[in-house]
Amino acid sequence: MLGFIVLLLVIWLALAVVGAVVEGLFWLLVVGAVLFVATAAYGWVKRNTRV
Repeated sequence: MLGFIVLLLVIWLALAVVGAVVEGLFWLLVVGAVLFVATAAYGWVKRNTRV
Protein backbone atom coordinates (compact mmCIF):
# COMPACT_ATOMS: atom_id res chain seq x y z
CA MET A 1 0.00 0.00 0.00
CA LEU A 2 2.82 2.38 0.82
CA GLY A 3 4.39 1.77 -2.58
CA PHE A 4 1.13 2.64 -4.29
CA ILE A 5 0.83 5.89 -2.34
CA VAL A 6 4.41 6.82 -3.23
CA LEU A 7 3.66 6.06 -6.90
CA LEU A 8 0.61 8.34 -6.79
CA LEU A 9 2.65 11.10 -5.13
CA VAL A 10 5.24 10.90 -7.89
CA ILE A 11 2.54 11.03 -10.58
CA TRP A 12 0.82 14.04 -8.98
CA LEU A 13 4.15 15.82 -8.57
CA ALA A 14 4.98 15.22 -12.23
CA LEU A 15 1.58 16.62 -13.27
CA ALA A 16 2.16 19.70 -11.14
CA VAL A 17 5.60 20.26 -12.65
CA VAL A 18 4.25 19.89 -16.20
CA GLY A 19 1.48 22.35 -15.33
CA ALA A 20 4.03 24.84 -14.02
CA VAL A 21 6.37 24.51 -17.00
CA VAL A 22 3.91 24.46 -19.90
CA GLU A 23 2.29 27.82 -20.39
CA GLY A 24 -1.50 27.66 -20.38
CA LEU A 25 -1.70 24.56 -18.22
CA PHE A 26 -1.96 26.30 -14.86
CA TRP A 27 -5.05 24.21 -14.10
CA LEU A 28 -2.87 21.10 -14.28
CA LEU A 29 -0.57 22.58 -11.64
CA VAL A 30 -3.55 23.21 -9.37
CA VAL A 31 -5.03 19.73 -9.88
CA GLY A 32 -1.65 18.07 -9.36
CA ALA A 33 -0.98 20.05 -6.20
CA VAL A 34 -4.42 19.30 -4.73
CA LEU A 35 -4.14 15.58 -5.51
CA PHE A 36 -0.59 15.51 -4.11
CA VAL A 37 -1.70 17.06 -0.82
CA ALA A 38 -4.77 14.80 -0.58
CA THR A 39 -2.73 11.65 -1.23
CA ALA A 40 -0.03 12.72 1.24
CA ALA A 41 -2.67 13.38 3.90
CA TYR A 42 -4.31 10.01 3.26
CA GLY A 43 -0.95 8.25 3.51
CA TRP A 44 -0.10 10.14 6.71
CA VAL A 45 -3.42 9.16 8.33
CA LYS A 46 -3.07 5.51 7.30
CA ARG A 47 0.54 5.40 8.50
CA ASN A 48 -0.39 6.73 11.94
CA THR A 49 -3.21 4.20 12.44
CA ARG A 50 -0.84 1.22 12.20
CA VAL A 51 0.80 1.76 15.61
